[in-house]
Amino acid sequence: MNNLNLIDEKGLNDFSTLPHLYDKRPYKEREASLIEGVKAGDHSSFNEIFEENFPMVYRLAHKLLGNSSEAEDVVQEVFLLVYRKTITFEGKSDFSTWLYRLTANTALSRLREIKKYKKVFVDEYLPQFNNDGHHKVRPVADWSLQVDKLVSDKQFSGLIHEAIDQLKPLDKAVIVMSDLEEMTNREIGNALGLSLQAVKSRLHRARLFLRGKLAVHLGYSPT
Repeated sequence: MNNLNLIDEKGLNDFSTLPHLYDKRPYKEREASLIEGVKAGDHSSFNEIFEENFPMVYRLAHKLLGNSSEAEDVVQEVFLLVYRKTITFEGKSDFSTWLYRLTANTALSRLREIKKYKKVFVDEYLPQFNNDGHHKVRPVADWSLQVDKLVSDKQFSGLIHEAIDQLKPLDKAVIVMSDLEEMTNREIGNALGLSLQAVKSRLHRARLFLRGKLAVHLGYSPT
């Protein structure tokens, strides 16, 4: 993807931008000055921010949407927002956190619009309990010993991804960020605007749903 398509090409050959090309410091050491450059309308600063952060933005968008074309559209939209809204970035959080939040929100909006996920009654795959706190289905099957079989099962990966796609967009985002992006609960909360307790609750429920789907796949009751 060519980032030059994202912005007006006017000024790209302005020689005032050349000093950035000779600054050999690591990106993180130059990030603050690059952000200020974008605020001032310097295209080469924007280009460097794009090149450095494109992989993260595309990766997250693709994991949430599961489609290359949709992910590319999100990348375009996100970096247009970066170009237009960097002026509002005050540095109260890391730029990467701000950018991650932009990406997650943009991808979630797209996910809600296209309604890609299939509506599933999640409760059907969650454990069910009697009033005394015991499982309704007893004895409770322990299929943990079949883990080796699951790992070698070619359908297993597809099953998990299909189940994740069936989650509601926000629940999908939480589990993708936790289990695929390896983010902490606090980082997830900051990215999605959720409380720590809300992240834990959504993550727990999503994992129970995935476990229930897997149990059914193996011939057991999800409860």
